[in-house]
Amino acid sequence: MYKDFDYNQEIDPTDATDTQWPSFKNVNENDERNDHFIQRDGKQYAGTHLIIDLWGASKLDNLQVMEQAFREAVKECGATLLHIHMHHFTPNGGISGVAVLAESHISVHTWPERDYAAFDVFMCGDAEPHKAAEILRKAFLPSELSVKEILRGEVHS
Repeated sequence: MYKDFDYNQEIDPTDATDTQWPSFKNVNENDERNDHFIQRDGKQYAGTHLIIDLWGASKLDNLQVMEQAFREAVKECGATLLHIHMHHFTPNGGISGVAVLAESHISVHTWPERDYAAFDVFMCGDAEPHKAAEILRKAFLPSELSVKEILRGEVHS
């Protein structure tokens, strides 16, 4: 049971419970780098963050289609799924959701009444986040799709 959060209240760190949080063990124990920063094309950065906008899209209120698209994107990108959570809003049917990955996350917010969806795809390590765009195109059939790339944590020499 969740209680309403009072945003004006001070957070007491001693108030935490003994909840068991899921953990992830790195499967590549031979990797001596613990930060998993990417080194590519003469740049070094934490991960690739894609901002993907879909306009004229369909099925943006369908939880099953959304979850399947997330699962296919995770697989195609070579990422590791830890958890998916979706929330369906009423009355407009919009969806907010997140796939928590060992490599970071995929998130979505949809406005089906406007045929618009906003996706974030953030991945580090060897994952290939750009592959998610084609999965989303096939799942939601947008008339327009745009991708903006941000190199998060880029090291400047």
